[in-house]
This record gives sequence, C-alpha cells and structure tokens, in this order.
Amino acid sequence: MKILAIETSCDETACAVVEDGVKELASVVASSKELHEATGGVVPEVASRKQMEFMMPVLEKTVEDYRQKMGFEGREQVVESIDALAVTVGPGLIGSLVVGVTTAKALALAWEKPLIPVNHLIGHIYANFVDSQKKVEFPAVCLLVSGGHTDLVLMRGHGEFEYLGGTLDDAAGECFDKVARMMGISKYLGGQLLSEKAAGCEKAFPDKLFPRPMIFSDDYDFSFSGLKTAVKRYIDGGERDIPCTAREFEEAVVDVLAVKTMKAVKNFRVKSLLIGGGVSANRRLRERLREEAEKVGVFLHLPPPRLCTDNAVYIASSAYFNNKKVKLQDIKADPSLGIMGRL
Repeated sequence: MKILAIETSCDETACAVVEDGVKELASVVASSKELHEATGGVVPEVASRKQMEFMMPVLEKTVEDYRQKMGFEGREQVVESIDALAVTVGPGLIGSLVVGVTTAKALALAWEKPLIPVNHLIGHIYANFVDSQKKVEFPAVCLLVSGGHTDLVLMRGHGEFEYLGGTLDDAAGECFDKVARMMGISKYLGGQLLSEKAAGCEKAFPDKLFPRPMIFSDDYDFSFSGLKTAVKRYIDGGERDIPCTAREFEEAVVDVLAVKTMKAVKNFRVKSLLIGGGVSANRRLRERLREEAEKVGVFLHLPPPRLCTDNAVYIASSAYFNNKKVKLQDIKADPSLGIMGRL
C-alpha cells in the first residue's frame, strides 16, 4: 500500500510517499526557519503564508521524485499507484494546519482517494518503523521529546496507546532552546548548537551543578522550568565556561529523561523502547538510552536524525498502521489535539 502524506503543522512544509508504512519512496521538506531566526521564534502568520507558498512546489517535487524512482512515464501512473492520502490534522499552528488539510482534501477529491487524518505526535513515534533494521515488538515504551512536548506513552500495539506521563511545564526541547538563548549561543532553536558546545567541554565538575527535577518522583511526569531557572541564576552569577555549563545542563536533562524512561521500561516489562521528536536526535540522549537499554535487554529503536524533525515520512507510516475510515467532511484541523486525542 502506497500512501502520499502531507505535513504542515508548524514551519516545515513536507510531503512524502511511503510503501506499507516502512519503505520511504520519496520525501521533500521545505522550511521557513531562516525567517523565524530573525524574530527569535515562529511567527504564526509568517509560517502559514510560507506554507501557502511552499505547498504546491513541495507536492510537485515529491510527485516527480516518486515518478522517477518508480519509472513511471506520466502523472496518470503516479495517481493510479497511490492507494491513499494522509495529512497531519494537529496539534500545531492553526493557519499552517489548514493549508495542509485543505490541500489534502482537494487532492483526495481530485484523485478519488481516501484521506487518513494523522495525529502529529503519534506520527513522531512511527519514525521508528521506517527502514528499521529490526521489527518493533510490542509492548513498547515511547519517549516523545520535542520543543513542544515531553511525554511517555505505553504502546501495546498499533492504535493501542496508554498515556503514562508528561511535562507539567516546559518541554525538554523548549528548555534546551531557552537555555541556549540565555547563554548567547543562538536566538532561535539553539538546542543542537548547545549540544555541540557541550561536546567541547574537557573538564568535569566534582558534583552535579544543576538539579534533576522530579527524577525520583513516583510517577512518569517531568518538569524543566526549575532547571531552566537554576541555569539562569548560575549564568547571572558571573562569567562562566560556556561549553562546560552547556554540558552540565545537557546532562541534567538527559539524566531525568533516561531515569524516567527506564523506570517505565522496567515496570511494564516491555520488549522495545522507541523515541521520537526533535530532541531524540540529541547525541548524548541516544548514547545514554542505548547504554541503559542494553543493561536490561530491551531493544532501543533509534530513528535517523533526519526523521526526528518534522517530515511527512512518519505521517505516511502512522497512517498505514492506524488507518481508520473517516468521512472527508469530518476531517478538520485541530491545533490543540493531544497525544491521546481522538481523530
């Protein structure tokens, strides 16, 4: 089954074709990131306008790349080969979501294909299923960690999700980005640059410099606002070694994420550990979870970094494994859709 998917939840405009939920056949992503760097954050109206500008070129490029890969002579063969369409319906920016949903509905009518609505957060989990070296075994614990979300989910099977816990305030990715700004590393999306700085630290602090909020609480919830405040107070105290401050902050976040995640892995005796979201590309987090997973004999699935950030590949994969029949007129953008929200 071949699915063409569209993703426009924020400032990336993406389209992809995936076969049977696991084989990527074509993928194109365009971003308005440079515009948002100038303002230090995403401006919703700017993002939605860029979605409108990029949508058709990205769709056309995806279709053409797919045509060439499959060796089709014309567009008619492309349309005939596509079994269904998929689109992100939420959560995200309402203007951006509407561009993708409207485009997908128009395409579904024109091509006479079914349209599958996809929860963007659940979609992140399915980056683990695309071109994976090992089939995912259930049950599995899923750590979704991004700029807007930090959640732990128990996955008993496709479409069988149980929410375990999540952040009570800032998401881990948001904390990374805000601390990067405090330290003067980057005004916008500085988490990756902060990690690169952290890798340059050549000394070790004798004691843990920053707190590990809620690390030993009896639940699966997180809190990172206090950690962010602790870093600010430390920086405000005088001149600091930026690489080592960055490393100590990164270690604090990774410690909390790893301890909470492995607690869920052990308590629910799962067979697989999945991670998704932009922060799942973090080198130190991947190293730590790999070490911890090996200790308990659980297979850790690590999506390639390019599939950790927003793209349409995992949207197509999620649509394949969670294909529910929904009437076209009932498919609507829902900016506040939660990870366990009904489509």
